[in-house]
Amino acid sequence: MKISVVVPAFNEEKFIARSLRKIKAATDAFAATGWESEIIVCDNNSTDRTAEKARASGAIVVFEPVNQISRARNKGASAAKGDWLVFVDADSYPSRELFADLSAAIRSGKHLGGGAVVEMDHAVGWTKFFTPVWNVISRMKGWAAGSFVFCQTKAFRELGGFSEQLFAAEEIEFSERLKKLARERGKKLMILHRHPVITSARKAHLYSLREHLGMLWWTLRLRGKNLKDRAGCTLWYDGRR
Repeated sequence: MKISVVVPAFNEEKFIARSLRKIKAATDAFAATGWESEIIVCDNNSTDRTAEKARASGAIVVFEPVNQISRARNKGASAAKGDWLVFVDADSYPSRELFADLSAAIRSGKHLGGGAVVEMDHAVGWTKFFTPVWNVISRMKGWAAGSFVFCQTKAFRELGGFSEQLFAAEEIEFSERLKKLARERGKKLMILHRHPVITSARKAHLYSLREHLGMLWWTLRLRGKNLKDRAGCTLWYDGRR
């Protein structure tokens, strides 16, 4: 068994080295079961030292010229040699315990993929309310947060990966398609909850609550049509870091 950890990264020189250190340490959980692992970073047309730092950390680095999260994840997955894919954002930090839970879920044979609940580092006041709400929704709906998504590689390729029509919320759309495939095969999606993935709260510091709510209101009003346009997804693509 081999696990491929895919990390999409655009101008992440501030976070990428720490994230890769945490990921590498967490893969000890796979080694403990006799599994192999690899870490693939997709440099999504960065203009900083993201790729250089990723290579220095020992990761396999591939390049995607079109700045889009779904394309970066798909390009990274295209280079993967593992039986299972784990997508971890470049500002997120999985623990050994989380990877151990993932290993157990895979070995059970009951799951086709899933995600994990999240916990923010350096959380601001309003995130302390919204993060638990998201975690409840995630577990109820079977929606994986983009910071941590796992999937059997064969299933991922069969589904065609993440939708490149979307510039945001592609992990939710993918979760819905993966759930359907899982049901057809008598399997499930699992949102791991004992050990949250730690993810950066930087968007909560870079963007106000008003901006976040404005994005949500606009998305609901347009029924998600704005998610197909980079200009309509400013929280992800306006360059703030």
